[in-house]
Amino acid sequence: MAVSSFQSHDLIVVSDALDIAEDATTNFYKFSSSQWKRNQYEVKTLNSLKDDEISRHAFALLNKGTRIGDGFESRTKSRDFYFICLQDHQIIKALRRDSELRLLSLLVYILTHELIHIVRFCNFFRRFDVSDKERDSEEKIVHAMTYEILENVSIPDLKYVLDLYKDHRICDMVVC
Repeated sequence: MAVSSFQSHDLIVVSDALDIAEDATTNFYKFSSSQWKRNQYEVKTLNSLKDDEISRHAFALLNKGTRIGDGFESRTKSRDFYFICLQDHQIIKALRRDSELRLLSLLVYILTHELIHIVRFCNFFRRFDVSDKERDSEEKIVHAMTYEILENVSIPDLKYVLDLYKDHRICDMVVC
């Protein structure tokens, strides 16, 4: 069975959604542009994913790598670098399954969610490599934060997506 991947018009929506997600996340954390640049990442879509970056269940996977900076001083400094691996085929399948779901609003949610993870990892709020139990706890926290960041963002159909994820943000308020 062939898997669906984003077309050129979908990639424009990915770019728009990333702009919105970055702005919302930056505003929430009150980061300056130099602070935001410390959170290094790249967004990849299905056509550029390796086999081990493809999921049959998730809308996105977050992978971690290391990059060595340019210049004399930075050659000895390696930095964490994250890859947001969008799962086009899973996102397209969800859009076909639910006629009320829109690509822009779903991508804004997905990308904001992944950017929160990146901020939390880069700022040592949470380690990238954790147990399944800790990962489940982290997911609930990040879903709750995604809702908090996006609840007042004015995008058509975003409330619908936020409502779809309401059961994913149930967590112990002491932990959140």
